Amino acid sequence: MIIRMNTGGIVETNCILVADEVAKQAVMFDAPDHTTEPLLAEAAKQGWDLIGLWLTHGHFDHIGAVGAVKGRTGAKMLLHTDELELYTSAPGQAQYFGLNIEKQPAPDQFVADGDVIKVGDLSFRVMHSPGHSPGGISLYGEGLALTGDTLFAGSIGRTDLPGSDGGLIGKSLGRLATLPDDTKVLCGHGPSSTIGEEKRHNPFTYLFI
Repeated sequence: MIIRMNTGGIVETNCILVADEVAKQAVMFDAPDHTTEPLLAEAAKQGWDLIGLWLTHGHFDHIGAVGAVKGRTGAKMLLHTDELELYTSAPGQAQYFGLNIEKQPAPDQFVADGDVIKVGDLSFRVMHSPGHSPGGISLYGEGLALTGDTLFAGSIGRTDLPGSDGGLIGKSLGRLATLPDDTKVLCGHGPSSTIGEEKRHNPFTYLFI
């Protein structure tokens, strides 16, 4: 397994690429904007077929390049069904911050809690993680938890946005806290961490219910 990350945009969003180097397949987690370009170039250089674009949630800073990535690679875009309304409203979200993004393509497939999705021989389980957004998901597998904007290193996702819910994010964090302590956490913003580190040092552990 190979992991690559690139960060950028107005709020420094992480775009993550995970590849099965034997199967020569890769997936991209979120597609913020031009930050996807180095990862697409890496996939092309290595001969990896980008088969999936798995969105952790539908906020504008995570989805602005969905159409561009799909158009260039044919990657199948996955989204939780409860996130569709937020995803389709992304252009309006962006305008609030003085930005313009185009309406993005419809999802190719909806996922639900407990679904197992694969890239090559790598498997990831969908964990519905509402709170920051209604249909936010985390993806757990291969010693990794890709938590989007639910859990950050030393913090958690905002719960003061339309569609967010402070009570629900606590339950989502509680589910993540049951993962093995050595699970590496790859977040939607900021540095990586581990579940154990967050349980010990995150000041929001009181919400891990």
